[in-house]
Amino acid sequence: MRFKHLDLNLLVALDVLLEEQNITRAAARLHMTQSATSGVLGRLRTYFEDDLLVQVGRKMMPTPLAKELEIPVREVLLKIQTSITAKPVYDIAESKRHFRIMASDYLISVVFAEVIREINQEAPLMTFELISPGETAVEMLMRGEVDLMIAPEHYIVKEHPSELLFEEQHVCVVWADNNSIGERITLEQYLDMGHVGVAFGRSRTPGIEEWFMSQYGCKRRLEVITHDFNTLPQLVVGTQRIATMHSRLARLYARNLPLRILPPPVELPAMQEYMSWHRSLDRDPMLRWLRQKLAQIVQRPDSPVLA
Repeated sequence: MRFKHLDLNLLVALDVLLEEQNITRAAARLHMTQSATSGVLGRLRTYFEDDLLVQVGRKMMPTPLAKELEIPVREVLLKIQTSITAKPVYDIAESKRHFRIMASDYLISVVFAEVIREINQEAPLMTFELISPGETAVEMLMRGEVDLMIAPEHYIVKEHPSELLFEEQHVCVVWADNNSIGERITLEQYLDMGHVGVAFGRSRTPGIEEWFMSQYGCKRRLEVITHDFNTLPQLVVGTQRIATMHSRLARLYARNLPLRILPPPVELPAMQEYMSWHRSLDRDPMLRWLRQKLAQIVQRPDSPVLA
């Protein structure tokens, strides 16, 4: 199919080439030979009257025009995918939709374990892929590589739609046999204790550290740093250490581990978890159904998520 002398099939190749910036990797994704992929790039260069990708040392770098084309090309393909090629489903029970959702291990434990169980009863053919957020989380959302991202407010991309899902408080967790701490903890005790914290990304700085520094000009004494939220309570058991964590996850683990949950020594800011999706999916009826289902399960009074 051609539009104004452009073979629209070439847009798929252009999207992959701009993302990979490598002929070999692009050829593998397109299921083409390297020579055929080079030929496609040549046709694209002829049409746009621009090199698009130029060799710089061992790398291929996008030209200024290529950088301008990257987002519009991706959004055109997403629009085609969601509005033209997608088949409408009128019976949720018959839907075979596969959702790619980006969420932390904390959210998977306290939200999605329950959500997926309930959805399976209503839509047994629906499938899910839960993806951990990383350095490229925002880029994946902007490229439409995930259907839904759930994350704190500061990760939300303003150019794409979002909706508040729920608010979360933080609590302190200690080993049940830690006799050095009573039912409450002072700020002095809190700062004097060894802490278990979680850190992500290159900065390796736990988010709560920045808040403590800005409010009190002090740091916690981090003795153990882990890479996910679920290991925080496990690393406290059998020690004199303390962890500051999400209240829902703390209550979940306190059912099975010898833990005590304490209020923090100071009032910590509430954390807001938002659902966010690419703007091209805003009118996707199946994604809208999923978002509504998530909100219903999380916000109802008897929800295990809120227990």
